[in-house]
Amino acid sequence: MKKQSVGQIGVCSWSLQAAGPVALAEKVNALGLKKVQMGLTPHRDDPGALDGVQEILVAAGIEIVSGMYSTVGEDYTTPATIRETGGVVPDAHWEENLRLARVTAATAGKMGLTCVNAHAGFLPHDPADPTFEKLCGRVVTLAEIFGEHGVTLLMETGQESAETLLAFLAEMHGRGAKNIAVNFDPANMILYDMDDPIDALRALVPHVRQVHVKDAKRTKVKGDWGEEVVVGTGEVDWVAFVRILAEADFEGGYIFEREAGSDRVGDIAKGIIALTAAIAEVNG
Repeated sequence: MKKQSVGQIGVCSWSLQAAGPVALAEKVNALGLKKVQMGLTPHRDDPGALDGVQEILVAAGIEIVSGMYSTVGEDYTTPATIRETGGVVPDAHWEENLRLARVTAATAGKMGLTCVNAHAGFLPHDPADPTFEKLCGRVVTLAEIFGEHGVTLLMETGQESAETLLAFLAEMHGRGAKNIAVNFDPANMILYDMDDPIDALRALVPHVRQVHVKDAKRTKVKGDWGEEVVVGTGEVDWVAFVRILAEADFEGGYIFEREAGSDRVGDIAKGIIALTAAIAEVNG
């Protein structure tokens, strides 16, 4: 079992709602962190990669450890709307998303990044589903584009069960897309009311290269979103979460993602305390 370290903790750039690279560096430093996952395309009201951001962050002692590729046209109003509009599923946006992938992959390559997250979109549970072949082809194409720049594509979890994602990964690897792995987000499993995050992590952990640290409470109304909450106040068992990763000798980043609330830095600071306590308990 590999001891986990607070040095593995980082934060998503888009969660901090910074007005520019200098403000981003200040907010990361205010949290006492040295790692950032950088939005490389506009994402959730974030402008994406900013001019000079890598140099400014490095000067502040902060490392960009991974990137985020976001697709256009996503509608997060309800789980049903994102199912229709998420990732590379919609035909109407495929050409623009393909263009964005090429730009994002090139940016990641120039930054020296080895991992970039992506939402593929809703993965059909049944390979006989008419959209299954289309989605497989598109994700293989994305993997090839990022692979040309030495980048592994990390699939975000949430819209599907661990079982469905495992089957999809096997399909991708069977088609030669070896540079596809997983960014595990436990809260997404709860927000989408899709799976138990601890059971899902246990199943997927051989493929997990990075995790998002996010917490949530499950919806009481089928078809509605769950509620994102401050890490340590939701339904994720963080000690169990860290223990599974430690037992798998995990060396990737614990990247905080906060997409709700008006005090992002304050909320993440509270979460860091909760995660640090979980790490300490697991390490003994």
